[in-house]
Amino acid sequence: MAVGDEASNPAIEAVEGPLDIRYEDDDLLILDKAGGVPVHPSQGHHGDTLANFLYHHYETIGLTAAFHPVNRLDRGTSGLMAVAKHAHAHERLQAQLRDGTLKRTYLAVCQGVPDPLSGVIDLPIARQPGSVLRRQADPAGSPARTHYRVLDTGNGRSLVSLALDTGRTHQIRVHLSWLGCPLAGDFLYGTEDPALPNRFALHSASLTLRQPVTGQVLALTSPLPDELYALLQEN
Repeated sequence: MAVGDEASNPAIEAVEGPLDIRYEDDDLLILDKAGGVPVHPSQGHHGDTLANFLYHHYETIGLTAAFHPVNRLDRGTSGLMAVAKHAHAHERLQAQLRDGTLKRTYLAVCQGVPDPLSGVIDLPIARQPGSVLRRQADPAGSPARTHYRVLDTGNGRSLVSLALDTGRTHQIRVHLSWLGCPLAGDFLYGTEDPALPNRFALHSASLTLRQPVTGQVLALTSPLPDELYALLQEN
């Protein structure tokens, strides 16, 4: 499928806004998302999302394309995110997610220090009864597996590297909370932090995938934002 075969979503307004595009070709983009920026329009967020900003980018370069996020990031998460420009690319990239070809590494600052300092959290996740947003560890839920390793500690917190075998909603947030070390600033599974307005301490730090048409390997990294590293420093 060629770019231009799939129209943009007319329900999403094109709005000029900040975009950090790290890679772009005819089939996909890789963005470095700021923490606190929603991916899709929703109640209270109709013109300040990545979708709005990206459609404006398409208009600016004279492109007709769609918005298909591949590795979706919560509003409070920053870092690398792939977006397919058409359904064929999206289908192939989703297949890479399922078979593990698309690899993601996250950096998190969590409260406390996980014990042990490295390991695998293999706990199914399900929606929490009575809540639209919250998930919980549940033996009857969908399989979820997270590899973690503590890289540094300071100020009562830990810098943790995490790799995912699965991509369940809120997977890292639920698993770290289950360890007793929720993400700093996580209002759902921990405690809000005034040092992190509009976000929590989770960053998509590396992304490796195959270009969905040519098969070229694309590997990008993004450093931990300064406001997250500062959480490890003594006040």
